[in-house]
Amino acid sequence: MSSKKITYKDSGVDIKAGEEMVESIKGLVQQTHSDAVLRNIGGFGGFFRPNLSSYSDPVFVSSVDGVGTKLIVAFKCRKYNTVGQDLVNHCVNDIAVCGADPLFFLDYFSTGKLEQKVGYQVVKGFAQACKENDVALIGGETAEMPDIYSDGEFDLAGTIVGLVDRDHVIDGSAIEEGDLLLGVPSSGLHTNGYSLARKVLFSKYEVSDHVDQLDTTVGEAMLKVHKSYLPIIKKLRDLDGVNGFSHITGGGIIGNTKRVVPDNLTIQLDWDAWNRPAIFEMIQEIGNVPEDDMRATFNLGIGLIVIVNPDIAGEVRAHAAEMNEEIIELGKIGSS
Repeated sequence: MSSKKITYKDSGVDIKAGEEMVESIKGLVQQTHSDAVLRNIGGFGGFFRPNLSSYSDPVFVSSVDGVGTKLIVAFKCRKYNTVGQDLVNHCVNDIAVCGADPLFFLDYFSTGKLEQKVGYQVVKGFAQACKENDVALIGGETAEMPDIYSDGEFDLAGTIVGLVDRDHVIDGSAIEEGDLLLGVPSSGLHTNGYSLARKVLFSKYEVSDHVDQLDTTVGEAMLKVHKSYLPIIKKLRDLDGVNGFSHITGGGIIGNTKRVVPDNLTIQLDWDAWNRPAIFEMIQEIGNVPEDDMRATFNLGIGLIVIVNPDIAGEVRAHAAEMNEEIIELGKIGSS
């Protein structure tokens, strides 16, 4: 038996570094708090006391997600704050399309060896997006797991919790034949399809390569932040005749939209109704990717679909214009 003492740090876990990380992010986290947060970071749990005075039958809505292999692009670019924003915005959108107001967010950050500067930038992204969405960052977990990740790698996951009055839940049940599909543009790839996008684009380019077609570098184009649709959803959701929302993530436009369309109805989409952003055209051209794969993998430039009665389409466009948002008519709901 060896007489040498082996510490936890010797095995690859630095408790002190974790404590220093927590201290370094306290200010960022506290900036996202309101009076509803009863405890600051550091306890065994996060405490949130929602104001229920305006609700008659409040229902909590939650969602959990990750960033996926978009992280590999962040590693290559050594840019770490945007993926934190991606995660918050993705989760916010998932419950916003149900009619919920997001309340608080919790994150999970795991890595092989904790690098405080990297962790700080990730949490900075969380905090920025939480502030923009009026969400409290009330807790999280930082895990150092040697031998699981290669040097410089980490993984992220996050959970959002929101609230909606039961009578105001948007589940697509009001969708009818003849309703229009109105699309709101995405900011790029968002957080889906990166395994295919990386395989294709990195077969020809480095992240630092500037491509005229993209008007930026490949890395910057791939790291564009997943857009939050909360502002426009809140603007539109109470209009009589707005019957459903679809957040376009993995599975593409049809795969996500059919989740809210009643089974007795169909989605009639005009795939030529909009011009796809350059990054999608590049992926398809360079990789000779079949059209079916493109449609099932990517958002193709549409990040949110609003399903509306035709009578209020003009009102929806007017509200969107006030917010400098483009509305694209993509098709309609048909009968099966």
